[in-house]
Amino acid sequence: MNKSQSPYAGVHSAPVQRNSGASRRERSYTLGEGVLRLVPAPYERQQGDPLYRRLHIYTADPSTPQLEGAVALVEVPYEPLERGPAGRFCRVDDYDETRGVRYRPADLDENNVLIRCGYEPSQSDPRFHQQMVYVVCSSVCATFRVALGRQVTWRPGVERLVLRPHARVMENAYYDDLAGAIDFGYYPARASTRGMLPGGFVFTCLSHDIVTHEVTHALLDGLRAEFSQPCGLDVVAFHEAFADLVAILQRFRYRDVVLNAIRRTQGDITGAGYLTELARQFGNTTGRRGALRDAISIDSETDQPMQYSDTLEPHALGAILVAAIFEAFSRVYRRKTQRYVRLATGGTGILPPGEIMPDLQTVLADEAAKLAGHFLSVCIRAIDYCPPVGVTFGDYLRALITADADLVPDDRWDYRGTLIEAFRRRNIYPRHVTSLTQDALLWRGTRTALPPIEGLSFAYLKFRGDPACVADADELRRQAEVLGEFVTRPEHLHEFGLVAADDPRLEGDSVSPPRIESIRSARRIGPDGQVVFDLIAEVIQARTVRADVEDASFIYHGGATVILGPAGNVRYVILKSLLGAERRERRRAFFLGPAGSRYWELQDGSCQRRERLFALLHESPMAE
Repeated sequence: MNKSQSPYAGVHSAPVQRNSGASRRERSYTLGEGVLRLVPAPYERQQGDPLYRRLHIYTADPSTPQLEGAVALVEVPYEPLERGPAGRFCRVDDYDETRGVRYRPADLDENNVLIRCGYEPSQSDPRFHQQMVYVVCSSVCATFRVALGRQVTWRPGVERLVLRPHARVMENAYYDDLAGAIDFGYYPARASTRGMLPGGFVFTCLSHDIVTHEVTHALLDGLRAEFSQPCGLDVVAFHEAFADLVAILQRFRYRDVVLNAIRRTQGDITGAGYLTELARQFGNTTGRRGALRDAISIDSETDQPMQYSDTLEPHALGAILVAAIFEAFSRVYRRKTQRYVRLATGGTGILPPGEIMPDLQTVLADEAAKLAGHFLSVCIRAIDYCPPVGVTFGDYLRALITADADLVPDDRWDYRGTLIEAFRRRNIYPRHVTSLTQDALLWRGTRTALPPIEGLSFAYLKFRGDPACVADADELRRQAEVLGEFVTRPEHLHEFGLVAADDPRLEGDSVSPPRIESIRSARRIGPDGQVVFDLIAEVIQARTVRADVEDASFIYHGGATVILGPAGNVRYVILKSLLGAERRERRRAFFLGPAGSRYWELQDGSCQRRERLFALLHESPMAE
């Protein structure tokens, strides 16, 4: 994909023409690419189709011992596949740029392959490598689909994510946001590891953690395009942290891995390296003598949790967010399993030395897997409750609390209180809250009462058969226009973090017309069987800050995530205002300071974003 075909093209340009016939100049808002993105229709199962394909994968990487759950047979939602394999939402393109060869594509519908449940796990068969990336990508997409309550989408302009299992020789793997692809590198190992000679090739496409991590980058980019704009250290670190979180919690779906960890640690999941470490083989073979990252970040000098600091490198900063959520997960796990331990120990709660009894192992493993699924759903669902731009770790805490309270009002195991305490222990605090109580952290609606938006009531919405499926282009356009007209009324601008072009508080800066970046429906099912319908939209506006005597000009964004109920009522407005000197100066300090220079460069007196954020991000520390 060349530069002119970039998914970023047109984001700040004029909107597409509307069918209403009205001139765009008569409107005070625009429509972003996220509104009219290409979304493939999900495959509708036909009578006689199987429910799943059963295919083999590595649960961690090839260095994991067989007896510790190295291989799993995964049930992937069935869909017809082309050779590659290629389905509705992703396709494998196995071209090796370094060697200039294209490997024979996997054919998962070939009779002998079907009988064996896919290709057998192998480090030397490229067709298994192709199967591995397809299965993991499909599994992660299914997890997101359930958590979000709708079909997943990629970045605007990307219909199917391209997976390149042998892109080139490199100690790296990264999501290419310009091409809508994930490039997996391979490289000669610097050190020996299990099942490998020194100098033997390591394939990043065979690491479950790395594949999940990169697919999550692509999914998050599709959910929140502006999160790929590196406008602050938290924004960059959040992408990495979120991808790590999904990789860690997704691993708990493999029962043999969890059961083995429970057996070896007497039920203490925090002491099980196979559950808490990320990309062990990658770390060992690139000279790190250990996993790439770990879900438990402890200061070796104080034996206390690592503390939040805006001086940290993005991966290190992201690790603190991961550790906070994993700590909350492990505390709730202990809370929920104490009763089983008491029953097994005659009420003492103290396990004797040695291996715990098999029945208790099974119960603890089942509880850990179930709870990990709950936490993973909350973490993913919380993205819908984040502001559309400039997300901070504190914003994410508020999103977690609100997303969970919205669907599960009765928090009898205190998930939310435990999350708040884990963030507090790491000095992660939201801005503009009066306390760290659950009530204070919940997002609110508008500051003044607004009428329901009648045209966005579910009585008026049209769906492609199911509210979880994206509407067609005409319906999305209609929804976006109704919302755009409502939020840009002069009396409503302030409520949605927007500002008029002639507002004196801009101090001479200019702003673009507000842009409806995306609008999506969601159908979520709570633990009591209740069904919750929402409409989630992003409204974004750009402010161009003039250059002063010493500094360059730059652009930053504001706006709001708007969550509407079934009656078109505004339930939540999660905003980042363009006004206020404090936020403007934080952006200036990042864009023009040493932390931002990795992602931004000066061109003709203004800050311009460097291309391929994720390749830049993964150059350090992954390639070092």
